[in-house]
This record gives sequence, C-alpha cells and structure tokens, in this order.
Amino acid sequence: MRLAVIILLSLLLAGAPALAQQSVRLKVDGASPDLRVDLPAQLYRPAGTKQAPAVAIFHGCGGVGANNTRMAQLLKSWGYVALVVDSFSSRGLKDVCGRHWPSQADAEKRAFDIDAAGLWLDRQDFVKPSQRAFMGYSYGGGVGLLRALSARTDARAPSGWSASVLVYPDCGLGEAIGPRLRPSLPTMIAMGALDDWTPIRQCEALLGRIVADRELVETHVYPNAHHSFDALGLPVRYLEGVGNRSKPGGCCGAHYGANEAAWKAFVADVKAFLAKELGQ
Repeated sequence: MRLAVIILLSLLLAGAPALAQQSVRLKVDGASPDLRVDLPAQLYRPAGTKQAPAVAIFHGCGGVGANNTRMAQLLKSWGYVALVVDSFSSRGLKDVCGRHWPSQADAEKRAFDIDAAGLWLDRQDFVKPSQRAFMGYSYGGGVGLLRALSARTDARAPSGWSASVLVYPDCGLGEAIGPRLRPSLPTMIAMGALDDWTPIRQCEALLGRIVADRELVETHVYPNAHHSFDALGLPVRYLEGVGNRSKPGGCCGAHYGANEAAWKAFVADVKAFLAKELGQ
C-alpha cells in the first residue's frame, strides 16, 4: 500500500512543474538594437486542461505588483493561461512613477513587449489558437492603447489579439495615435470615478475621437474609487512626488489606494468580458 502511495505521489509531482507557476523569457525583436531585449515573465497555467485561452498582463509604472499576480492567480482559477510580463528589469528600471514620468517614446518602445508576448503565446501548444487577450495597468494600460486603437479608419487594423482590458489606463499616451481612431479589437476600459492620476476626462476625450466601431469599447467606471482601486489592503493616500500626465508639465501628485467594492465589481466585469470575447 505504501509503495502504491509513493508511486502515485511521484507521478503527481512529475506532472506538477508543467502546470505550476513558471519563469519564462520573451524575446523582443525590434527594428533597432535599442529595441531588442529579453524580458522575464511568470507563467500561470490552469490544472486539468490541455489547451486554454491566454491573457498577458502588463504592469504599471511601479513594476510588477501584487495586483498583477493576484489577477494572474484569478485568471488561472477561471481556466486561463496567464502571463505576467516584467518590462522593467531587463531595461535596468525599477520604478518610473516619479518626476521622470515615461515619455511617449518610452511607451512606443514598450508596445513591442505586447507584440512579443503575443508571438510567444502563439508558439505554445497549451494556448488555444486565436484566443488570447492582454491586460494593461495604468502606464501599461496606456501602452496597451497603442495596440488597442488604430489611426486607420478605413478598415480595422489587424492586431493578432482577440481582446484587451485596460485598467485605469494612462489615456494621455493615446494623444499621439491620431485625431480619428478606430478600435483594433474589443476592449474593456476600467476606471475609478475619483482617479486624479489617470482621470476619466482624458479617456473620455480619447474615446471621443473614435469614428468607427465604437461599440467594440466598453467602459466601466467604479464609484468612489481612486487610482489602484485593486491594491487591496492599501488605504487611499496622496503621493506628492509622482509624475502626472494630466497636470500641466506632467507634474505632480495623485491619490491612489484600494476600494474593495470597486475591486469586486471589476473582477466580475473582467470575468464576464473575457468569457464573452475568449469563449471561456
């Protein structure tokens, strides 16, 4: 009996690494040497499935945070493959939330990380073909806009992604896309009503420039919620020294902190949106 138990445990453990959290690397192959970099990422795979839809997660200005890994675990529990991409460490960055707020050029370089994640997921036999989405948070959400919206209005530009979720995105980064926009793919935008770091008004102005397929974008605004409403356990506070693209000169100060009601509503909205767009 004991031998049978040992054999069973050995078989279970032998299969565990393929389904557990795993470190992987993505190759960003840009057109110039300064765009070529290998990015570390954490892979989360659901148990008991051979193939699943996938969601790549892109962090905000502070690097990979607990909110990103918490979402990855949730996605895994819902049956999705989740890939949390670290866009900073290979570039020698830790936190760009201060006065040296990321520029438009920085954002456009980082947009290649989204492309690299998509190519990497395409090559994995455990990812369902043509069933993948990306999520971008704050600065990462602003970068995501560069792939979710297109200046091409005569026909929808191909993105290679099935959907995107932009969480309190830095909509100021969308200014450079163009005066007339069209979504490249179905997109959910989640915002806090009291956000003064990436305020609603910037996103409303951006969405007002959409001239076709506006129905592909759904917005969710959570009452009484500030920036980082999903930072569970963190009371709302004011950060004086952070860069703020919504203020004159890009400086400075903003509120951020958790709102549990907003977090719960956001989780339900994301789950419903991904189920609709990825068929999970």
